[in-house]
Amino acid sequence: MKRREFSAGAAGLLGAAALGLPTLAQAQRKFEDGRDFKTLSKPQPTEAGAGRIEVIEFFWYSCPHCNAFEPTLVNWIKRAPPDVVVRRVPVAFRDDFVPQQRLFYTLEALGRLEDLHAKVFEAIHVQKLPTNREELILAFAEKNGLDRARFQETYNSFAVQSKARRATHLQDAYQVEGVPALGIAGRYYTDAALTGTMDKALQVTEYLIAEARKAR
Repeated sequence: MKRREFSAGAAGLLGAAALGLPTLAQAQRKFEDGRDFKTLSKPQPTEAGAGRIEVIEFFWYSCPHCNAFEPTLVNWIKRAPPDVVVRRVPVAFRDDFVPQQRLFYTLEALGRLEDLHAKVFEAIHVQKLPTNREELILAFAEKNGLDRARFQETYNSFAVQSKARRATHLQDAYQVEGVPALGIAGRYYTDAALTGTMDKALQVTEYLIAEARKAR
């Protein structure tokens, strides 16, 4: 499925096979470009800093597969080497994804992303509370102890809107087809459509991190 066909019902290119416990690669075989991952035709700048390797998770809060992948990713991040920096980037395959992009960057700007990121997933997928319009997002913010006026001002700020636009540009640069998906070192892309599961996508990510180290 191409991303222009992306729907809430399909929620990406994954499937039930994407669910499961993490199995990180210890002895890694050589994965193949074009089969297990893709090399970007134009490398992208990263925000990781000198000597560090950036891994991007492309996600959408309303995607059930992103919700299922979240605990696996969190555990993987905890075990990641110190030279690996993980950055989350919310996608917008359609205009109605943008409010959740701005929710993410508002929480980040207010210093509440770490404690509320998982709660957004919980609100949507467990409590079945929609957060796809500004008034619904404001209700979520208030419920979680945030000042409504300050949150709304930040949500509608130029800085947050600019970050949302940059996130969309980055997903286009990585040619993200569905979520969750992973970008590595500004050079590589992988997802469960290529690997079969997100567990294997993380194994491919570890392989590509090692390749990025060699290229320093």
